Amino acid sequence: MSETASKAAGTSAVPDPDPGRWKALVFIALAQLMVVLDATIVNIALPSAQEDLGISDGNRQWVVTAYALAFGGLLLFGGRIADLWGRKRAFVVGLGGFAVASALGGAATNEAMMFGARALQGVFGALLAPAALSLLAVMFTDAKERAKAFGIYGAIAGGGGAVGLILGGFLTEYLDWRWTFYVNIPFAVVAAIGAWLVIREPASGRNRSPLDIPGVVLSTLGLVALVYGFTRAESEGWGDSVTVAMFVASAALLIAFVAVEARVKSPLLPLRVLTERNRGGIYLSLGLAVIGMFGLFLFLTYYLQIVRGYSPVRTGFAFLPMIVGMIVGSTQIGTRLMTRVAPRLLMGPGFLVAAVGMLLLTQMKIDSSYTALLLPAMLLLGLGMGTAFMPAMSLATQGVEPRDSGVASAMVNTSQQVGGAIGTALLNTIAASATTSYVADHIGGAGSRPEAQLVQLRGMVEGYTSAIWFAVGILVAAALIAFGMVNAGRPGTTTVTSSGDGDGDGVEDQLKVPVIAH
Repeated sequence: MSETASKAAGTSAVPDPDPGRWKALVFIALAQLMVVLDATIVNIALPSAQEDLGISDGNRQWVVTAYALAFGGLLLFGGRIADLWGRKRAFVVGLGGFAVASALGGAATNEAMMFGARALQGVFGALLAPAALSLLAVMFTDAKERAKAFGIYGAIAGGGGAVGLILGGFLTEYLDWRWTFYVNIPFAVVAAIGAWLVIREPASGRNRSPLDIPGVVLSTLGLVALVYGFTRAESEGWGDSVTVAMFVASAALLIAFVAVEARVKSPLLPLRVLTERNRGGIYLSLGLAVIGMFGLFLFLTYYLQIVRGYSPVRTGFAFLPMIVGMIVGSTQIGTRLMTRVAPRLLMGPGFLVAAVGMLLLTQMKIDSSYTALLLPAMLLLGLGMGTAFMPAMSLATQGVEPRDSGVASAMVNTSQQVGGAIGTALLNTIAASATTSYVADHIGGAGSRPEAQLVQLRGMVEGYTSAIWFAVGILVAAALIAFGMVNAGRPGTTTVTSSGDGDGDGVEDQLKVPVIAH
């Protein structure tokens, strides 16, 4: 970037790359893998943990919900703390806290200790996740290197959940459910030590403005109410009075949050981060895509274990084609094309390829062939999501002022977390309704117990495929949003946002500035 262009854009010239950036990527990726693994590894262990700790069926959801509420509710706050403290410090503290919380979860002796440990994991995860992504954003500035780094990160973010199913199955089946918590400790310790020794973060990127306390309170309460509303809708129904109250409270709190952020001098979430067209499109399309993906993990896990009778370990291995697809899509297709084509030409087609894979799964029967149906469907899903996620992760933090990189990264995680909560509740409700309707229509013709059980299994599959049809539509919508809203050019020219155009109208300027590859 030329000096003239830098001045015109209201920014300083891009600094020399950090010599330790590739070593740092190893430890950032390890931490990201730990957080993503934890989202699914605990689900595999939940039945065993419930039995050992005497957790009731009514309360078992809190093993998942306690983490989701803390993580989703505190992400924006965690991103702002990373900008204030420095990403390296926030990253290391987040890893240490996550390790301690995991140790408490593994040593839990009752349900209260388990729920508390899961909430504590969510608190430190909310500090760790945005710090990890923003470190990548500020350390990798060259277009080609950034593509490679975010390709690796995107593959882990997309495929880590499926890896968690395999690892969770192994640990639960051959060791003990407690190891699904203890396994986080070596991950966290290695990543924290490595990050402390390798990462060199420039202090100039910090945002030392006073903390926006009203913004913290309103955003945290609003996001907690939203996530809890969707979580409760799954178990209690959409018409439940508390569910409705949560949604109303969330809307009021988040509207108040936006009003406060537009007025305060040092907002928790500067609205310039949200209103930039490309970032807004990415947050929205990623959130929609995650709705579909979370439903898929849920339904395929149940289908393979309950309908097909797979063991936890075999179920985990059944997801391997999706992992392979995500790695290939992210590190090969996405990385190789990202510097040659506009991001929307990777994101839009990527979501559409994933939609085709999801469309294949609408043809599931109780005796469907894994090789003929599930394997190609999961390969397409992995390829599509891997191809789309990588440029989305990169562009979401590209062109952001260094002082805003923490909250911009937090918004990526927030869109995914809220999307996951919506996907689980919405698609599960659709599936349950379709299953109930199918069983009610066909159970009368079952003349024996085996026939009745067959009707139940067919009803379950009918429910899954009905919900997957909705997921297909959601992925198509994500593709349309990517095509329509994401208008950035290829990384050979990057959009740099200035703080103003000097005309007093408060409108930010966007300049296309050539980026010279090293």
